[in-house]
Amino acid sequence: MGCFFSKRRKADKESRPENEEERPKQYSWDQREKVDPKDYMFSGLKDETVGRLPGTVAGQQFLIQDCENCNIYIFDHSATITIDDCTNCIIFLGPVKGSVFFRNCRDCKCTLACQQFRVRDCRKLEVFLCCATQPIIESSSNIKFGCFQWYYPELAFQFKDAGLSIFNNTWSNIHDFTPVSGELNWSLLPEEAVVQDYVPIPTTEELKAVRVSTEANRSIVPISRGQRQKSSDESCLVVLFAGDYTIANARKLIDEMVGKGFFLVQTKEVSMKAEDAQRVFREKAPDFLPLLNKGPVIALEFNGDGAVEGCQLIVNEIFNGTKMFVSESKETASGDVDSFYNFADIQMGI
Repeated sequence: MGCFFSKRRKADKESRPENEEERPKQYSWDQREKVDPKDYMFSGLKDETVGRLPGTVAGQQFLIQDCENCNIYIFDHSATITIDDCTNCIIFLGPVKGSVFFRNCRDCKCTLACQQFRVRDCRKLEVFLCCATQPIIESSSNIKFGCFQWYYPELAFQFKDAGLSIFNNTWSNIHDFTPVSGELNWSLLPEEAVVQDYVPIPTTEELKAVRVSTEANRSIVPISRGQRQKSSDESCLVVLFAGDYTIANARKLIDEMVGKGFFLVQTKEVSMKAEDAQRVFREKAPDFLPLLNKGPVIALEFNGDGAVEGCQLIVNEIFNGTKMFVSESKETASGDVDSFYNFADIQMGI
């Protein structure tokens, strides 16, 4: 049996004038803008301050290598960043969708946000970190960690472009692949450490155009205590459900609680299913089930004597009418916290 389509293609070909050449096929990948890797690289620099302004990296991969005594600022989001063989450098990295990998680096101070963080064959790094998964060090020593603290106007949008949540930050939950018996290859920076003392704001005319602030109360990422020892046996869990003002409400609640002397221990943004809600909220689960379909929830853990009562008062006074889950009593609060974060960590693969 003949094929109509093949006949038509043959007829079209025969009807084309002899001097008219057949146009080459166009594919979408042929129309993409060509990327020169050299445009996304700092290599072999010494005693320089360099950087990239917002919008100039736009999700590309970036490489930093063989730099010495340099100040390096990437004020944009990227796909992955590798830092090799750098010594005595100050580095700021905007949100990274994938991994940040330090290899064979010495005496560097860094502030960065990423999905995955890994250090190998490094010595004496001080890192203010926001990381969605468990940070990993390997064959390294004297690595110190603090919580990410930074602000500039474009940063919140860059977090979204990189697919990162400001509330998913496991900065202090470090895994050491090569532990040494009797020694600790990593530690936490002092809680009073000031990020600008480690990674100062750039002073070159070009980079000063980025309106940076290192004030704690302006940080895009909430500053949490992480794995540091808790000051009290009493903690409180608050869960905010997805809505138009969820992030703003979470920030407001953090400001109010911290202002009253309580500590933010950890935060999470994660999707919940009905069975998860039943396990975490128990008898209150039916009240919250309809809200789970609206999007991920944001959970906050606060610590301090009187945290449960203090949080309930703030929620009733400021957020009256907004649906939230708050630990009912200090007797049940620790169970609420453990139940939620165990579920969240499993779901996120931490």
